[in-house]
Amino acid sequence: MKRSLSGIKSTGIPHVGNYLGMIRPAIELQNDHEAFYFIADYHALTTEKDGKAIYDSTLSVAAYFLAFGLDPSKAALFRQSDVPEVTEMAWLLSSVYNMGSLERAHSYKAAKDLGKANELNHATFMYPVLMAADILIYNSDVVPVGADQLQHLEMTRDMASRFNAVYGELLKLPEAIVNENVATVPGTDGRKMSKSYDNTIEPLTTSKKLKKQIMSVVTDVKTLEEPKDPTHCNVFALYKLFATHDEIETMKGNYLAGNYGYGHAKLALFEKMDAYFTPFRENYTRLIENPQEIEDALTLGTERVRPVVEETMEKLRYAVGVGRRK
Repeated sequence: MKRSLSGIKSTGIPHVGNYLGMIRPAIELQNDHEAFYFIADYHALTTEKDGKAIYDSTLSVAAYFLAFGLDPSKAALFRQSDVPEVTEMAWLLSSVYNMGSLERAHSYKAAKDLGKANELNHATFMYPVLMAADILIYNSDVVPVGADQLQHLEMTRDMASRFNAVYGELLKLPEAIVNENVATVPGTDGRKMSKSYDNTIEPLTTSKKLKKQIMSVVTDVKTLEEPKDPTHCNVFALYKLFATHDEIETMKGNYLAGNYGYGHAKLALFEKMDAYFTPFRENYTRLIENPQEIEDALTLGTERVRPVVEETMEKLRYAVGVGRRK
């Protein structure tokens, strides 16, 4: 059975893009893969300096996975920081990886283009190395990623190849699994849905707040009577992600016929998303009210991955010549 590995940063509340692009595909893999999923609280330190916020967000993200159907008896869900060996492995990878390669990372290049490269903290610059350690320490076969994250996986494979070239074939080169249908989920402003853009829709928030977020989705200024182009509408793009084929065709016809306003489309989107997420929302609320259940699931996940971590690190320490030899 192949091993699937993925992680999600513990900063803020997961949004619809996170759910469609990472959480749902990851949970689906638990039935035919050995699934390891971590909550990246170390990575959160690159931007978040409030310790309580990171801890609370970690529990919230874990509750999301559990509410959406992750089964702790099938898949390992755990905190990144509960496996501190990943930081040790990141150091080992750093010893074979050069600065030039890290400077080609999207995050660094974007900061450089804005003239803000000197403002990046070292953790942000080294983010790809820790991410590679997260993947490689578990001997992962496949990694579900969004299309925008493919560079990180390519860098991970490059680091593994360079390490293997020096110390022997010790690290497995993982493959990406990309769901092209949800590679980019539009946010309320039309840009890619992202916490950094403050344009997100939170799937497990209250119905009232979900409706408010959906009603804020940006559209053009066509009148009620005018025909509308569904292929260039953020509301329609989101609706397609949750509706059936027949429902999509009906809304498309409404757009093209006219006398159908964006307010109507937004209400249809709200009703579809609210109905879809309500059962999961109830699960989430119950879990948040019982944090020990979340902690128990995280502990179980850590115990499951620990033998893999210890085996990997024993081989790597031996190869590089650090620590005691048994």
